[in-house]
Amino acid sequence: MTAGSPVRVIVTGEVGRGKTQACAAAAARLQDLGWDVAGILSPAVWNGERKVGINALDLRSGNVRCLAKRAIAGDHTQGPATPGWRFDAETIAWCNSLLSAANDCDLLVVDELGPMEFESGEGLVRGMQALDDGRFRLALVVVRPRLLQAAQQRWPGAQALTLGGLEEVPAQVKRLVELASNLRPVIR
Repeated sequence: MTAGSPVRVIVTGEVGRGKTQACAAAAARLQDLGWDVAGILSPAVWNGERKVGINALDLRSGNVRCLAKRAIAGDHTQGPATPGWRFDAETIAWCNSLLSAANDCDLLVVDELGPMEFESGEGLVRGMQALDDGRFRLALVVVRPRLLQAAQQRWPGAQALTLGGLEEVPAQVKRLVELASNLRPVIR
C-alpha cells in the first residue's frame, strides 16, 4: 500500500501525438530509478507508414503479444472490435490478468482505455479496477480526448496531461519524473 494518496495522470491527445511514447519513456526512467513498474503499454505495429496492429507489452516481464489488427472487409472473426480494429480476446484476457496482479506497485501504466472499456464494459476492464483501487504511487492512464471527461468523472482529482505532438514528449516525460520524485515511497 502507498504511504500517501495515489496520483493519477490521464495522458491524452489525438492519434500520433506521443501518448504511448511518453508513458514508455517515463516508465523506463522510473524503472532506472528503482521503481516497481507494472501495467500494459500498447505500442503500434507499423508496415511502412501504415499502422497495421497494436501490441500489448507487459512492463514487468517485457513480454509482448498482439492485441489488435486492422479489421479487413468481410472478416467476420468473433471477438471485441472497434471501428477499424479487431482485438484478440486471449490477449485481452492476458492483459487483464496482468493488471489484476499489478498491486502495490510504484508506477501503474494502463495504455489505453477507450470506447470498449468506458462504453461497452469490455477490453482492459481490470485496468479500470486497478486505477479505482489506487494501490500505486503514480498511475499513467492513456485516454483519447473524447473520453477525457468520462475519465475525469471516474477519477476525480486526476491530472490531465495533453500531448500536442511528438516534440513535446521529452519535456512531458521530464515533468512526469519530477512529479514522481515528489511522491512518498511505498511501504513494503
